[in-house]
Amino acid sequence: MDTNALPLPEFFEADKVGTVWRIPYEQRVEQARDWALRYDLQPASVDSTTTWLMLVDVQNTFCIPDFELYVGGRSGRGAVEDNTRLCEFIYHNLGNITYITATMDTHRAMQIFHAIFFVDKDGNHPAPYTDIQASELRDGKWRFNPAIASHFSLAPEYGQQMMIHYAEELEKRGKYALTIWPYHAMLGGIGHALVSSVEEALFFHSFARTTQYDINVKGDKPFTENYSVIGPEVLTGPMGETLGTHNTMFIEKLQQFDRLIIAGQAKSHCVEWTVSDLLEDIKVVDPGLVGKVYLLEDCSSPVVVPGVVDHTDAADAAYERFAKAGMHIVKSTDDFLP
Repeated sequence: MDTNALPLPEFFEADKVGTVWRIPYEQRVEQARDWALRYDLQPASVDSTTTWLMLVDVQNTFCIPDFELYVGGRSGRGAVEDNTRLCEFIYHNLGNITYITATMDTHRAMQIFHAIFFVDKDGNHPAPYTDIQASELRDGKWRFNPAIASHFSLAPEYGQQMMIHYAEELEKRGKYALTIWPYHAMLGGIGHALVSSVEEALFFHSFARTTQYDINVKGDKPFTENYSVIGPEVLTGPMGETLGTHNTMFIEKLQQFDRLIIAGQAKSHCVEWTVSDLLEDIKVVDPGLVGKVYLLEDCSSPVVVPGVVDHTDAADAAYERFAKAGMHIVKSTDDFLP
């Protein structure tokens, strides 16, 4: 670690990172202002070297044990340990981090990756983690749930056509099959919220550096998935209708900053696909931008469901690909900031 790193504030408790609790905002504001005076922290607006930290989906639903899609990795403690290191990284580098963006997976009940969207011939919904193939939709093993068609002002038959089109587009792009996920990151629910310890660190940074962190919502479109914050998996429906749009904000901001640091969950899904989409944008806009990107590999874990699926090797292979492309794979304790 950098010998010039700031100490951890006394209020930070590592053993609370895996729990949900209320932040004493007013107290943290006063402590942040005192911290800025004690360590001569200047407003982020005067940084001569600008560093942007992007946190992907660091939310309770993915990061707190026993929540809906907890990312435990192979150790079972993945996201909790990742976020402990992430909080420590933010506090140690308060003076070096200019701007922070937190993406938030944001869902409602009726979305294409939730069980309510599909029924079999007996009216049963698919179980969580079911992969729905295009061939199964064409054969009628699964069909668009006609009971929800009116909610979207659709004819049930066209809803089925949309499902077939969507699954076929995923196959053409070599993506994962359409997966039915447990209900998670539900808008308005406790699972949707940022991890308390991480939110506290972002809030503290805001007042210590006189800056506002940004929240970027993704995943709220009903007819497409949005693993990547930059773009949905399928952009258009069978009649060319817009299902979602490509977000150019991230490549535009990358051009404005000296470096971008990325961490979050899950390494094998939303982080990997966000970085992959960013890399594609970089190739189109300015290949030289790739050297600005740093991936905190010890602050992200892959999806592992014991006895069901393990995406560790695939996630590691993706990071190797990113490194070969020119991105920097680093640890939160490495001395890579000025």
